[in-house]
Amino acid sequence: MTQGTPADIAKLSFEDALAELEGIVRALEQGKGKLDESVAAYERGAALKKHCEKKLAEAAARIEKIQISGGEAKATQFDADR
Repeated sequence: MTQGTPADIAKLSFEDALAELEGIVRALEQGKGKLDESVAAYERGAALKKHCEKKLAEAAARIEKIQISGGEAKATQFDADR
């Protein structure tokens, strides 16, 4: 478990965490839940968002480390705009 991330969230893949986060956002946008439930959902959503950001940063770091160019692996800076 990572610091500050609930164990159940830390185990989720990026895709599963994102899907759950999208569901929370949809539910909160409808505004039909009770206040306490909405606050708890918001807190979980914030943790899911943080987890997704961490997973994306890890993937970017992996891409940065391994770039194949001309049959030779070399480290290059990751550029999300490419």
